[in-house]
Amino acid sequence: MATRLRADARRNRAALLAAAREVFAEQGLDASLDEIARRAGVGNATLYRRFPSRRHLIAEVFASHMTAAVQLAEQALEHPDPWAAFVGYLTRVCELQATDRGLAELLVTSAFDDDERLAGLRSTAYQRAVDVLTRAQRAGRLRADFTGRDFALLMMANAGVAQHSSDPQAWRRALNLVIGGLGAKAI
Repeated sequence: MATRLRADARRNRAALLAAAREVFAEQGLDASLDEIARRAGVGNATLYRRFPSRRHLIAEVFASHMTAAVQLAEQALEHPDPWAAFVGYLTRVCELQATDRGLAELLVTSAFDDDERLAGLRSTAYQRAVDVLTRAQRAGRLRADFTGRDFALLMMANAGVAQHSSDPQAWRRALNLVIGGLGAKAI
């Protein structure tokens, strides 16, 4: 049976998660834990009491992000137009990645595959992404040679553009160029 946290402990945990989301989004997965504790308004001991390691904190923060990625794909699978669903899904995932450096890094690394919850969510998100692209291919709208591996490469490329461009919207231009080449008629 799980122990219920006191009200102040719940507030501290919530503050730590909010600060961690913010700091990881700005600085990436290697962000300072001291900065996270500072922004949460708690001491380092409180952070480590709630999250014994960086990996625990990252897993807790990004499980909700990965759940959101799964939900985006499931929404795309319900959209009546497979091509519009694919483009919309791809755009939204790239946007999330471009606006959250931590998420961008998480999507292109296997460093957290030993975390059962994140690995499961990541696997489900990947499979749903493949389902979205397969559906667009079956409709004759997405080029037949685009694979799940290509989707993963696209995520890596988007992360690089988002991180290294001085233009915060450069990822949109790059994505639009890629989408232009992904249509079945572009072959």
